[in-house]
Amino acid sequence: MNVAVILAGGVGSRVGAGIPKQFIEVLGKPVIAYTIDAFNSHPVINAILIVCVKPYIDYIWELKEKYGFGKLAWVTEGGSTFQESMINGVNSLSDKVKKDDTVLFHFAASPFVTSEIIADVIRVCKEKGTNAISATDYLLLSGRKKNNSSVSDPDNYTDEYIDRDTIAVMNSPHAFQYGYISDLYKKAILTGVIHTVEPHTTTLMYAMGEKIYFSYGSQNNIKITRKEYLELFEGYVLMKQRHAESHKKSE
Repeated sequence: MNVAVILAGGVGSRVGAGIPKQFIEVLGKPVIAYTIDAFNSHPVINAILIVCVKPYIDYIWELKEKYGFGKLAWVTEGGSTFQESMINGVNSLSDKVKKDDTVLFHFAASPFVTSEIIADVIRVCKEKGTNAISATDYLLLSGRKKNNSSVSDPDNYTDEYIDRDTIAVMNSPHAFQYGYISDLYKKAILTGVIHTVEPHTTTLMYAMGEKIYFSYGSQNNIKITRKEYLELFEGYVLMKQRHAESHKKSE
């Protein structure tokens, strides 16, 4: 079985809309509904779990009815951090999936995900027997920042080149064999490693000496973290609608 876990526990303060970014409407439809639809309509996805910020749990069930998301099977509460939301998602599946089932974790605010990306992350995960993460090569010039502040900080600068050919840009979805990701988090909690790293699964995997395998990715698979990305997604939706209408007329 292939289960998609959509992470909707964040508040999205950088977008500045007053509500979590995944629930902002684009052309009358919330961002998360577009994301759910990508997995609900995919032929190899069997079920969907939403890990959701608590005040919106009932709203998720309303979306299921409104848009006919037949594969949306479960909703569980998110945590105060990304890592806690991951753990909540993993734990809530303990009595629902088998150890060799494939579980995909994807950001609710990443509605640009395509069928090809979903299919390939599942393929690689099954081939490797542990994990796969959608990734792309880094194509732009890059330099190491002098400090950790934004490049908009007038006191920040770079004087050190980074070879872009050495960089892999990792995105969601992340796919894991369920037994693998469940055991990984159990070990991380037992050893205390989980409290020593930045709260993301990839950094946890690095800290625990795990290999991360790459699957097909696209630089178009943008996570909506800024207001201008909402405008970009609106244009993307309109383009897809126009192509669909054009296709119907040509039939």
